Amino acid sequence: MASNKKNKLRSEDWFGKEGKDGFIYRSWIKNQGYPAHQFKGKPVIGICNTWSEATPCNGHFRELAQFIKNGVYEAGGFPLEFPVMSLGETIIRPTAMLYRNLAAMTVEESIRANPFDAVVLMTGCDKTTPSLVMGAASVDIPSIVLPGGPMLNGKFRGKELGSGTDVWRFDQDFKAGKMSLDDMEEAEACMSRSIGHCNTMGTASTMATMVEALGLTLPGVSSIPAADSRKKMMAHMTGIRAVEMVKEELNISKILTRPAFLNAIKVNSAVGGSTNFVLHLLAIAKRMEVPLTLDDFDIHGSKIPFLLNLMPSGKYLMEDYYYAGGIQVILKELEKHLNTEAITVNGKTLTENSKKARNWNTDVIRPITDPIIQEGGITVVKGNLCTEGAVIKISAASPELLKHKGRAVVFETIEDYHARIDNPDLDIDENSIMVLKNVGPKGYPGMPEVGNMALPKKLIQKGITDMVRISDGRMSGTAYGTVFLHASPESALGSPLALVENGDVIECDVAAKLIHLHVSDEVLAERHKKWKPLELGFDRGYIKLYIDTVNQAHEGADMGFLQ
Repeated sequence: MASNKKNKLRSEDWFGKEGKDGFIYRSWIKNQGYPAHQFKGKPVIGICNTWSEATPCNGHFRELAQFIKNGVYEAGGFPLEFPVMSLGETIIRPTAMLYRNLAAMTVEESIRANPFDAVVLMTGCDKTTPSLVMGAASVDIPSIVLPGGPMLNGKFRGKELGSGTDVWRFDQDFKAGKMSLDDMEEAEACMSRSIGHCNTMGTASTMATMVEALGLTLPGVSSIPAADSRKKMMAHMTGIRAVEMVKEELNISKILTRPAFLNAIKVNSAVGGSTNFVLHLLAIAKRMEVPLTLDDFDIHGSKIPFLLNLMPSGKYLMEDYYYAGGIQVILKELEKHLNTEAITVNGKTLTENSKKARNWNTDVIRPITDPIIQEGGITVVKGNLCTEGAVIKISAASPELLKHKGRAVVFETIEDYHARIDNPDLDIDENSIMVLKNVGPKGYPGMPEVGNMALPKKLIQKGITDMVRISDGRMSGTAYGTVFLHASPESALGSPLALVENGDVIECDVAAKLIHLHVSDEVLAERHKKWKPLELGFDRGYIKLYIDTVNQAHEGADMGFLQ
């Protein structure tokens, strides 16, 4: 793709100027010790760093950024590192999702306002990946992603520990009296024993997989553990490639095409990726003005075989996945399903990049001829309860509950749920369907990861491990269960979900793509007359802007004026 023509660099409008303006742009940067020749016709590569001590998944990024710089220098570029808002999933209240769009705005405006010819996006923790890609997509310059990598496998009393996934199991064991507080404290350190993000196929690993499937990373980089020295080597190579992309004018819009988005949907299905993937991919597509709808996830993803035996939908962890051959093996297995029109940041297609891949452990990565589940992708269901759809992750659900009818046990808010769920007098059994309202984009606000409501203590003590759950919220990618999420429109808008009452019969049939509330339209109309929205209590600042402008889950939960 390289051309002999010398393209004008965007950064020349800053560093190539003569007179007062050029003096100012160069002089103040020189106070950091840069020599004059750094400003003479070299591509300026912005390194967008989401390092923060409050974002533990990205805590190693200061060191990793230096390896990117080394590569940029080697290729004849001029690296400038810059910070943006960092979103620590495990720390930020009320939910990092509330601030994804704000972080995307800071990325977009930081790139637009500074003399960058290309950017390297350093991503790791869940929302840092979509927010950086959304921001870069809105500016459209050459952009390449470096995922920070997962933690090493956790180890606890002779067993492997998976980030997040085992937290839900430990919580159930604690409620059932199988674990003590001392046991829990010991397990904390055992689970998070190295740098990196969650080592399960949670949202962080799903997002890393997503950007590689979209073509935004160098081949194979997404599944390398954070602590592996090969991650630093790939950081160096990413810096080199960023400079080359400037020379080739390989803008992000040339990579993020509709075929690339469909490839990402198929890969996500094969690895059992997080349901959060749906929201983030839709948001990125809308930033690029690429036509993509919720139905595309069902049409192109629900029939893809599920191949990766990884928590929360299997038994292994990301470190094992990498040793087995990593994402390149998945891409090779999916070769016949992938679109080869889409190019990646190295100018080749996914299938070209994965030709030499070999599967070193078929128990971790199953051949497509012998999948774990023949049709294991995220499925979209619709009905009178959610006319714009809800999603369910088949690989993490209980097969016997995918067709189910039960009476609703309704929680009006997450506070209502916490107050009542473990009350011994709660009228609930294992056949009930738990319904949680007012946790959608506007209603919470921010759409928290509470859709996988923990089961009542009295049912856990009976040995019940799963129930059907429905909400307009999200769940952690590390979680599991028969959970219908992202019900749209959300209940805060007075949708049918807002009108469900205790005892109403709800029927789900995933094979038929159906979720139905057995209440007549006339009764729902009468209930709607009495319905009143919650008082959210936010009248200023970013949160008010978010509530006023955020769109619904089936549109990606971005703010309309940013799309």
